[in-house]
Amino acid sequence: QVQVAESGGGLVQAGESLRLSCTTSGLPFGDSSWGWFRQGPGKLREGIACITSGGGMKEYQSAVKGRFTISRDNAVNTLYLEMNNLKPDDTATYYCAPVSSPYCTYVRPAVDFAAWGQGTQVTVSS
Repeated sequence: QVQVAESGGGLVQAGESLRLSCTTSGLPFGDSSWGWFRQGPGKLREGIACITSGGGMKEYQSAVKGRFTISRDNAVNTLYLEMNNLKPDDTATYYCAPVSSPYCTYVRPAVDFAAWGQGTQVTVSS
């Protein structure tokens, strides 16, 4: 059974940091590129960061580039997102998923992925 669980969110003030984790089981985590996605209030879900299967390539949405860092530990099937200098616009529910582009050319979820986790809420106050 495929399971994905995001954690690490919380309520912080602008300028502070958080580290999100995404633990997975039941799927070949190390074989795929993975990404972080977020959905803010009244907004569509958007892909914000991607990392290739071996961790050698990373791509970021312009809004988070320079502030967020994606990483992974294939030994424990876990994806991370280090978020620094958080802004109120970063307020959203954050999700992880395998991505459709193996080289992170774009950050879109794999078309056959359905096991979305509950997400983790990040709220940034000004």
